[in-house]
Amino acid sequence: MNIQQILRQASTQLTGVSDSPQLDAEILLAHALQKSRTFLFTWPQHEIDETTQKQFEHYLAQRITGKPVAYITGEREFWSLKLQVTTDTLIPRPETELLVEQALRLLPGTEIRIADLGTGSGAIALALASERPQWHITATDKSAAALAIARNNALNLGITNIEFLLGEWFKPLPQKQFHAIVSNPPYIADDDAHLSQGDVRFEPVSALTSGGDGLTALRHIAHHARPYLLAGGLLMVEHGYNQMQSVYKIFQDNGYTNITMFTDLGGNPRLTLGYSP
Repeated sequence: MNIQQILRQASTQLTGVSDSPQLDAEILLAHALQKSRTFLFTWPQHEIDETTQKQFEHYLAQRITGKPVAYITGEREFWSLKLQVTTDTLIPRPETELLVEQALRLLPGTEIRIADLGTGSGAIALALASERPQWHITATDKSAAALAIARNNALNLGITNIEFLLGEWFKPLPQKQFHAIVSNPPYIADDDAHLSQGDVRFEPVSALTSGGDGLTALRHIAHHARPYLLAGGLLMVEHGYNQMQSVYKIFQDNGYTNITMFTDLGGNPRLTLGYSP
């Protein structure tokens, strides 16, 4: 069978399983071929050898069970960076690029200190570090396995201005203050139906929910960040689309000023920031 035939058949098999059956089929076939997706479009009549076809069918079978494409291929692109991901890390999502975009826009390009709490695969820290090599970034995570992935991503990308520290939230941070603290913490409520749907079924629960109403980690970060921030320092967090008012009040109750909220490309409230007085 050629590329065009295989993709048509696979896309049909993934319909109803995935929200993007054609895209998933293309990514998996390109991975099996060890080629870019551009190769698929350029050579649709290219015949696939039996070994490659079996490998692709193995990937396809995993996707049909619901396993995320990123975990099948072991990689995900974020901010144009190719990152290694495993089931020990959250899969980086396009919505989180909003946090990177605003941090780059609002923070000075001079030599400053940034902390990324709960770094996971290192997506946020690596994106910021790649754009601002003069920044000194400290990234923490309580998962040794996740931190190993983040360190490996930094090594593969040749990024050297990040220090990775093992520990929960602020615990491993050195006794110094930062110009900004950023985080994409777990914010899904324990009883949210989304936890049993789609890709999130395969992701680490600790990276998705911190218990109860989904605001536990956000409360903890907002409450404990102030001593770690310089005067006028920025706290920026990602949150759920339906948590805007709750997060605004959390920031307000903890004394942050100039609290601002941003929406993602889908028009959903996704990011809140505030400044330490």
